[in-house]
Amino acid sequence: MYAVVTRLADFFAMLGGAILFVIVLVTTTNTGAFILDRIVGPFGLNVSGLPGYEDFVQLAISGAALMFFPFTQASRGHVAVDLFVANAPMPVKWLLDRMWLTLTAGVALFLAWWMVQGMIEVRADAAEAGVLGWPIWPFYIPGIASMILWAIVSVSQMFGDARYA
Repeated sequence: MYAVVTRLADFFAMLGGAILFVIVLVTTTNTGAFILDRIVGPFGLNVSGLPGYEDFVQLAISGAALMFFPFTQASRGHVAVDLFVANAPMPVKWLLDRMWLTLTAGVALFLAWWMVQGMIEVRADAAEAGVLGWPIWPFYIPGIASMILWAIVSVSQMFGDARYA
């Protein structure tokens, strides 16, 4: 189970990276259009930027940024301070690790719950992106899924990770 969850966290990170790559491409294109507009402007020509660029970046980054949390948890990349327990007996380290994994899972589920509440509210309000007119609520789904996966990774580490075995 732990291996499956870790692979899913890897997939989420890769998908988040792909979304960030698209954001970089769109940003580069938009910036290039503005630069080209400055260059050809004196000749009476006009090159416009991408309409709705800000909407797209805001909506895309909102999900992509959270998609890295499960991977970071799976690779134990979150900040940990072991200064006070470096010389502690292994059972104490094991207990502290399980306590932090439980707390992490709880925080991730708490955030997922609030994101679901936000998504329900945004959907009920029929909120849309200003320029593009896209509904905003679907862009909550990757973040919610990421928070749930983050919690699952934390729980699976309690049972499948041999860090303090």
